[in-house]
Amino acid sequence: MAIHNTSLTLRVLAGLLSYPGAELHAHLAAMRDVLHNERAIGVDRLVELDALIDSLIQADAMNSEAAYVELFDRGHSTSLHLFEHVHGDSRDRGPAMIDLAQTYEKAGLYLAPDELPDYLPAVLEFVSTQPPKEARAFLAEMAHIFNTLFGALQQRQSAYASVLGALLELAGEKAQPVKQAPEESLDASWVEPLAFDGCSSQGQAKPGQPQPIHIVRAEPGRSMPKTASGQGASV
Repeated sequence: MAIHNTSLTLRVLAGLLSYPGAELHAHLAAMRDVLHNERAIGVDRLVELDALIDSLIQADAMNSEAAYVELFDRGHSTSLHLFEHVHGDSRDRGPAMIDLAQTYEKAGLYLAPDELPDYLPAVLEFVSTQPPKEARAFLAEMAHIFNTLFGALQQRQSAYASVLGALLELAGEKAQPVKQAPEESLDASWVEPLAFDGCSSQGQAKPGQPQPIHIVRAEPGRSMPKTASGQGASV
């Protein structure tokens, strides 16, 4: 079966996943035309992408920017940094970043100083430079991550899920959303414990709650530490 060219469609999808600033808004209508003209995506998915583009066109700029940050920058499950889903914060992420950046450079693609190589829009820009067969194979290798993101975005009832669905279609894969476990909010994970408010569940209890006491009997002939009054502690 012939694999159609998807280069322009991939660039549009990369744009739709990018920060919705003024430059993106200025090109949304043209991006819609590209999707319809290249016809790399099925009709049903195009309808969903049209709805996303319409919502971005009609939305207040500040609201759409704030919604984007809340969706993609304030949680692990919807992160657009792919290696976060694969390596987390492990040491393996660094070497993987270097290898991917070198792959881009060999293809003549150089990242902006503040852009990480595993950022999905950057990945799609690179894939768009590859021949159709290689592009499809590259996307297929990431299908499990796309399904994870697809499931997380569907769970949040986000129209951005249509972009991940389109990527899975271009990869020749079926969209199979991965069910997400409840995720602690970013604000909650960064909260510092209150001073003198007790330790973890494995340590001291909070004030006002019973405190566990561990009594250790002294061995025969061994003196116990002295208390502040200078007397030996009793058991």
